[in-house]
Amino acid sequence: MLRTDLPQFDISENIIIGTDITEEILAFYKQPFRLKAGIFVLCLEGEIHASIKMTDYYIKKNDFVSILPGNILQFIGQQGKVRLCFVAFSSEFLSQTNMVKFSADFLPQVIENPVISLKQESAELLAEYFSLLVKTQEQITEIFNTEITKSILQSMLQGIGYMYQKHTLNPPALTRKEEIRKQFVGLVMQHYTRERSISFYAEQLNITPQHLCTTIKQITGFTASDIIARMVILDAKAQLKSTELTIQEISYSLNFPNVSFFGKYFKRHVGMSPQAYRNSQ
Repeated sequence: MLRTDLPQFDISENIIIGTDITEEILAFYKQPFRLKAGIFVLCLEGEIHASIKMTDYYIKKNDFVSILPGNILQFIGQQGKVRLCFVAFSSEFLSQTNMVKFSADFLPQVIENPVISLKQESAELLAEYFSLLVKTQEQITEIFNTEITKSILQSMLQGIGYMYQKHTLNPPALTRKEEIRKQFVGLVMQHYTRERSISFYAEQLNITPQHLCTTIKQITGFTASDIIARMVILDAKAQLKSTELTIQEISYSLNFPNVSFFGKYFKRHVGMSPQAYRNSQ
């Protein structure tokens, strides 16, 4: 099972939306923690100094931030009065929604660049969207059931993909190790349903498996196998919760030789069998 000794943060509901978050709330998160939920944030006012994946960012007005599950997050400080709006999706909900496949085209960009600056009109439109979600939630009891929440997530991912497509990114020059990590993550996104072998990815990168494993561990804190497993398990969880495919069909879709091998792999990383996970609340 994948473990960490950092405190972890999640939400109990499928979705939480806020449109007027201030620095007083952020002050509770001055110690680093690992995020289990997925959070999308728009800065409306002020400047925030935060660490995302152990990298410092200065988030200012009209910046949009995508903080994915598994990221290490820490609020360090701010300048001036800070106001944010955000939408957060719980880890339980995300496990039922195949976010990886739906966002495969731009997810590597989000991982590399969690903060982007929007034009004023784009930021205003996004802030209005957040406000509309809040008003809808307040006016209609239990409107955000699972299917509607999935639609909200999908529409947000489509919008984020469009923003990243239109946004001109000027990332800093990467070190060789950072470049290996970037390319490795992109390859895993493309091939995790067929390939789980470290040697396959090392060959694609023209480096030795040992070099790949050492580099990924140094840069991310996770092993290369952990990262591959995270993608496989996220996909498996989504199929178990959101489809009627048999466990055998799911195992074949992820290129396991048989359902028994898939069951052992799943239990090793999740702590329960695929059937037990499917039956869990």
